[in-house]
Amino acid sequence: MRFSSKRGGMMPFLVRMLSVGMLGLWLAAGSAGAAPAGGGSSQPVLVGIDGEFGLANSTSAQAVELGLRAAVAEINVGGGVLGGRPIEIVVRDHRSMPARGIRNIEEFASMPGLVAVFGGRFSPVVIEELPALKRTRVLFMAVWSSADIIVDNGMQPNYIFRLSLRDSLAMPAMLKSAAQRGFGEVGLLLTNTSWGRSNLAAAEKFFAGVNSPRLVGTRWYNWRDTSLIDKYEKLRAAGAKAIVLVANDDEAAVLVKEVAALPPEQRLPIISHWGVTGGEFVQQAGPALQQVDFSVIQTFSFFNADPKRVERFLQSASKVSNVRRIEDIQGPVGAAHAYDMMHILAKAIDLAGSTERDAVRKALERVPEHRGLIKHYRPPFAPGRHEALGVQELLMARYRADGVLVPLK
Repeated sequence: MRFSSKRGGMMPFLVRMLSVGMLGLWLAAGSAGAAPAGGGSSQPVLVGIDGEFGLANSTSAQAVELGLRAAVAEINVGGGVLGGRPIEIVVRDHRSMPARGIRNIEEFASMPGLVAVFGGRFSPVVIEELPALKRTRVLFMAVWSSADIIVDNGMQPNYIFRLSLRDSLAMPAMLKSAAQRGFGEVGLLLTNTSWGRSNLAAAEKFFAGVNSPRLVGTRWYNWRDTSLIDKYEKLRAAGAKAIVLVANDDEAAVLVKEVAALPPEQRLPIISHWGVTGGEFVQQAGPALQQVDFSVIQTFSFFNADPKRVERFLQSASKVSNVRRIEDIQGPVGAAHAYDMMHILAKAIDLAGSTERDAVRKALERVPEHRGLIKHYRPPFAPGRHEALGVQELLMARYRADGVLVPLK
């Protein structure tokens, strides 16, 4: 997926520099996060993206940007927010590095008129950003990262809202999928990060209440490991009939190619978390992907959605990118989550009557409903509930031979 030629490519340097330059013209307009409420003002309302744009093989931040820009195009055509103020997007790249993310949050916090920041895929980055988010009280929209602690962060008040998957829902759903398919013994293969540990906690809680499936072992790998087959083989030797994988695209592609190289009778089904869908996993895995039984959890599929709402999204996306069909969308959950969350945020801004962040935070808890691409939110959030999606949205999907992710029947 590339953004339209008038933007000069996926994330053109020129547009970013123009955004920064325009910010300089807005700096005198008011204090951080507290721009005028409207009244004929045409001053833009700023929304940030803090994502992993510069990470090789990653497409997740670009998917979030696609969904955000499609929603903003619709909102601005409809008159913007607060009586005519357009929404502008400001992009920052953390390249999956927590230190860069923290610096981005602090920079966003200082921008007058900036209401909220949309985050990227990596839970470990967001977790490291939590102290800065707490200190600066920047509204953070989690539209991909899934670690429970991101929302269950102990903040009072809580400035983080999530429209995404949650590990304590994802892991039970993956394990139930294994049981439903007749795999009575499973092994966990987890990334040695806070995201992996979040999933282990969810798995341990699940196993404590069921007889099947049974856990035969847990193995850990490190980011950028060039081989995972020894850990896979230890789980298979322990009796695993399926592997539940928590990985991003790079390491998952390594594993798939290694498993495909085994004799067919030694290739266990792999039930994967959704980090693999945020990058060039299909291209990295190559033909090996069709030789392995590989399924992945999702919260949404464009193939299952209301056709009229899908068509509206595609029309809007076509104005800001070269997306024309469902098959053109990389990282579909990131695009859909960001799209719905931006529309909900716009309603909250109007409900608050202000861009003041605490007022918008309170309003997000009071938006009565939103009929979105993913579902009809009634309401999206509430005091004490900053999660917009639940177990009813979860589904398993598989990659077709052409690399398109489609829901399992």
